[in-house]
Amino acid sequence: MRRLLLVAASGLAREVLAVERRLGVYADVHVVDDDEGRWGSDLDGVPIVGDIGLAREYDDHEVLVCAGSGRARRAIVGRLAGFGVGEDRFTTFVDPSVQVPDDSTVAAGSIILAGAVLTSAVTLGRHVVVMPNVTLTHDVVLADFVTLCAGVSLGGGAAVGEGAYLGMNATVRQGARVGVDATLGMGAALLTDLPAGETWVGVPAQPIHNPARQLS
Repeated sequence: MRRLLLVAASGLAREVLAVERRLGVYADVHVVDDDEGRWGSDLDGVPIVGDIGLAREYDDHEVLVCAGSGRARRAIVGRLAGFGVGEDRFTTFVDPSVQVPDDSTVAAGSIILAGAVLTSAVTLGRHVVVMPNVTLTHDVVLADFVTLCAGVSLGGGAAVGEGAYLGMNATVRQGARVGVDATLGMGAALLTDLPAGETWVGVPAQPIHNPARQLS
Protein backbone atom coordinates (compact mmCIF):
# COMPACT_ATOMS: atom_id res chain seq x y z
CA MET A 1 0.00 0.00 0.00
CA ARG A 2 1.66 3.22 -1.17
CA ARG A 3 1.31 6.51 0.70
CA LEU A 4 2.45 9.97 -0.37
CA LEU A 5 3.53 13.06 1.56
CA LEU A 6 3.59 16.32 -0.41
CA VAL A 7 5.86 19.00 1.06
CA ALA A 8 4.61 22.58 0.40
CA ALA A 9 0.93 23.34 -0.20
CA SER A 10 1.64 24.96 -3.57
CA GLY A 11 0.19 25.22 -7.05
CA LEU A 12 2.63 22.50 -8.07
CA ALA A 13 1.25 20.26 -5.33
CA ARG A 14 -2.26 20.86 -6.70
CA GLU A 15 -1.09 19.83 -10.16
CA VAL A 16 0.38 16.62 -8.75
CA LEU A 17 -2.87 15.94 -6.91
CA ALA A 18 -4.89 16.45 -10.09
CA VAL A 19 -2.88 13.69 -11.77
CA GLU A 20 -3.04 11.44 -8.73
CA ARG A 21 -6.83 11.71 -8.62
CA ARG A 22 -6.93 10.24 -12.12
CA LEU A 23 -4.39 7.51 -11.40
CA GLY A 24 -5.28 6.47 -7.86
CA VAL A 25 -1.77 5.13 -7.22
CA TYR A 26 -1.67 6.11 -3.55
CA ALA A 27 -3.96 4.79 -0.86
CA ASP A 28 -3.25 7.79 1.37
CA VAL A 29 -1.97 11.33 0.66
CA HIS A 30 -1.11 14.10 3.12
CA VAL A 31 0.37 17.59 2.77
CA VAL A 32 2.78 19.39 5.10
CA ASP A 33 3.58 23.10 5.00
CA ASP A 34 5.32 25.54 7.37
CA ASP A 35 2.46 28.06 7.15
CA GLU A 36 0.76 27.52 10.52
CA GLY A 37 -2.37 29.27 9.28
CA ARG A 38 -3.02 26.42 6.86
CA TRP A 39 -2.71 23.58 9.37
CA GLY A 40 -5.96 21.70 9.78
CA SER A 41 -7.27 22.88 6.41
CA ASP A 42 -6.91 21.07 3.11
CA LEU A 43 -5.41 21.38 -0.35
CA ASP A 44 -8.01 20.32 -2.90
CA GLY A 45 -9.48 17.92 -0.36
CA VAL A 46 -6.17 16.56 0.94
CA PRO A 47 -5.44 17.40 4.60
CA ILE A 48 -2.62 19.79 5.49
CA VAL A 49 -1.48 18.10 8.69
CA GLY A 50 1.28 20.42 9.98
CA ASP A 51 4.84 21.53 9.37
CA ILE A 52 7.50 19.69 7.38
CA GLY A 53 9.02 18.22 10.51
CA LEU A 54 6.11 15.75 10.45
CA ALA A 55 7.97 13.91 7.68
CA ARG A 56 9.63 12.05 10.55
CA GLU A 57 6.30 10.75 11.79
CA TYR A 58 4.90 9.93 8.35
CA ASP A 59 7.82 7.59 7.76
CA ASP A 60 5.72 5.13 5.77
CA HIS A 61 5.00 7.82 3.14
CA GLU A 62 6.98 8.47 0.00
CA VAL A 63 7.98 12.14 -0.18
CA LEU A 64 7.69 14.70 -2.97
CA VAL A 65 8.84 18.31 -2.48
CA CYS A 66 6.45 20.62 -4.36
CA ALA A 67 7.96 24.08 -3.91
CA GLY A 68 7.97 25.82 -7.28
CA SER A 69 11.45 27.31 -6.99
CA GLY A 70 14.49 25.07 -7.26
CA ARG A 71 16.27 27.07 -4.59
CA ALA A 72 13.32 26.55 -2.25
CA ARG A 73 13.28 22.82 -3.01
CA ARG A 74 17.01 22.63 -2.30
CA ALA A 75 16.54 24.34 1.07
CA ILE A 76 13.62 22.07 1.98
CA VAL A 77 15.52 18.92 1.03
CA GLY A 78 18.36 20.10 3.26
CA ARG A 79 15.96 20.60 6.15
CA LEU A 80 14.37 17.21 5.58
CA ALA A 81 17.81 15.60 5.72
CA GLY A 82 18.15 17.12 9.19
CA PHE A 83 14.92 15.32 10.12
CA GLY A 84 16.38 12.02 8.93
CA VAL A 85 14.62 11.96 5.53
CA GLY A 86 17.13 10.33 3.19
CA GLU A 87 17.14 10.07 -0.59
CA ASP A 88 15.48 6.66 -0.38
CA ARG A 89 12.26 8.38 0.82
CA PHE A 90 11.85 10.54 -2.29
CA THR A 91 9.73 9.29 -5.16
CA THR A 92 9.49 10.45 -8.77
CA PHE A 93 6.22 11.60 -10.34
CA VAL A 94 5.74 11.33 -14.09
CA ASP A 95 2.42 12.09 -15.78
CA PRO A 96 1.23 8.99 -17.68
CA SER A 97 1.14 10.97 -20.92
CA VAL A 98 4.94 11.27 -20.79
CA GLN A 99 7.18 8.58 -22.24
CA VAL A 100 10.64 8.31 -20.70
CA PRO A 101 12.97 6.58 -23.21
CA ASP A 102 14.97 3.58 -22.03
CA ASP A 103 18.21 5.53 -22.49
CA SER A 104 17.01 8.45 -20.33
CA THR A 105 17.11 8.81 -16.54
CA VAL A 106 14.92 10.63 -14.03
CA ALA A 107 16.38 10.88 -10.52
CA ALA A 108 14.57 10.81 -7.19
CA GLY A 109 12.23 13.66 -6.30
CA SER A 110 11.67 14.84 -9.87
CA ILE A 111 8.26 15.79 -11.29
CA ILE A 112 7.33 15.70 -14.99
CA LEU A 113 3.88 16.98 -15.94
CA ALA A 114 1.63 16.36 -18.93
CA GLY A 115 2.76 16.86 -22.50
CA ALA A 116 6.49 16.90 -21.81
CA VAL A 117 8.60 15.23 -24.50
CA LEU A 118 11.93 13.48 -23.89
CA THR A 119 13.46 12.29 -27.13
CA SER A 120 16.72 10.42 -26.46
CA ALA A 121 19.44 10.15 -23.79
CA VAL A 122 17.94 12.86 -21.58
CA THR A 123 19.20 13.12 -17.99
CA LEU A 124 17.20 14.67 -15.15
CA GLY A 125 18.87 15.14 -11.77
CA ARG A 126 17.29 15.11 -8.33
CA HIS A 127 14.21 17.22 -7.53
CA VAL A 128 13.84 18.62 -11.04
CA VAL A 129 10.46 20.07 -12.03
CA VAL A 130 9.34 19.89 -15.68
CA MET A 131 6.05 21.70 -16.26
CA PRO A 132 3.57 20.91 -19.07
CA ASN A 133 4.56 20.82 -22.74
CA VAL A 134 8.32 21.06 -22.23
CA THR A 135 10.54 19.62 -24.99
CA LEU A 136 13.86 18.00 -24.07
CA THR A 137 15.74 16.78 -27.11
CA HIS A 138 18.67 14.40 -27.38
CA ASP A 139 21.42 14.48 -24.76
CA VAL A 140 19.91 17.30 -22.71
CA VAL A 141 21.18 17.32 -19.12
CA LEU A 142 19.28 18.93 -16.24
CA ALA A 143 21.17 19.15 -12.96
CA ASP A 144 19.54 18.88 -9.52
CA PHE A 145 16.78 21.34 -8.54
CA VAL A 146 16.25 22.74 -12.05
CA THR A 147 12.82 24.24 -12.85
CA LEU A 148 11.49 24.33 -16.41
CA CYS A 149 8.20 26.23 -16.77
CA ALA A 150 5.50 25.37 -19.29
CA GLY A 151 6.51 25.32 -22.93
CA VAL A 152 10.30 25.46 -22.46
CA SER A 153 12.29 23.91 -25.33
CA LEU A 154 15.91 22.76 -25.11
CA GLY A 155 17.99 21.91 -28.16
CA GLY A 156 20.18 18.83 -28.36
CA GLY A 157 23.05 18.68 -25.91
CA ALA A 158 21.91 21.71 -23.90
CA ALA A 159 22.78 21.61 -20.21
CA VAL A 160 21.10 23.39 -17.31
CA GLY A 161 22.97 23.89 -14.03
CA GLU A 162 21.75 23.20 -10.51
CA GLY A 163 18.90 25.38 -9.29
CA ALA A 164 18.45 27.23 -12.58
CA TYR A 165 14.98 28.51 -13.53
CA LEU A 166 13.69 28.78 -17.11
CA GLY A 167 10.50 30.79 -17.58
CA MET A 168 7.50 29.89 -19.73
CA ASN A 169 8.21 29.30 -23.41
CA ALA A 170 11.93 30.04 -23.09
CA THR A 171 14.19 28.29 -25.60
CA VAL A 172 17.82 27.21 -25.40
CA ARG A 173 19.96 26.64 -28.48
CA GLN A 174 21.56 23.23 -28.96
CA GLY A 175 24.74 22.84 -26.94
CA ALA A 176 24.23 26.00 -24.86
CA ARG A 177 24.83 25.99 -21.12
CA VAL A 178 22.72 27.59 -18.38
CA GLY A 179 24.75 28.19 -15.23
CA VAL A 180 24.02 27.27 -11.62
CA ASP A 181 21.15 29.31 -10.10
CA ALA A 182 20.74 31.30 -13.33
CA THR A 183 17.36 32.55 -14.58
CA LEU A 184 16.13 32.71 -18.17
CA GLY A 185 13.03 34.89 -18.56
CA MET A 186 9.70 34.05 -20.18
CA GLY A 187 9.86 33.74 -23.94
CA ALA A 188 13.63 34.34 -24.03
CA ALA A 189 15.81 32.71 -26.69
CA LEU A 190 19.24 31.73 -25.38
CA LEU A 191 21.83 31.50 -28.14
CA THR A 192 24.99 31.36 -26.01
CA ASP A 193 25.99 30.27 -22.52
CA LEU A 194 24.26 31.94 -19.56
CA PRO A 195 26.66 32.46 -16.63
CA ALA A 196 25.90 31.21 -13.13
CA GLY A 197 23.65 33.40 -11.02
CA GLU A 198 22.69 35.81 -13.80
CA THR A 199 19.24 36.67 -15.16
CA TRP A 200 18.83 37.00 -18.92
CA VAL A 201 15.75 38.04 -20.90
CA GLY A 202 14.72 38.83 -24.46
CA VAL A 203 15.27 37.59 -28.01
CA PRO A 204 18.12 36.96 -28.28
CA ALA A 205 18.59 36.67 -24.53
CA GLN A 206 20.83 39.26 -22.90
CA PRO A 207 21.73 40.10 -19.27
CA ILE A 208 18.94 42.00 -17.56
CA HIS A 209 19.63 45.72 -17.19
CA ASN A 210 20.71 46.65 -13.67
CA PRO A 211 21.06 50.44 -13.16
CA ALA A 212 22.61 49.93 -9.72
CA ARG A 213 25.52 48.11 -11.32
CA GLN A 214 26.39 51.19 -13.37
CA LEU A 215 26.53 53.36 -10.23
CA SER A 216 28.94 51.12 -8.35
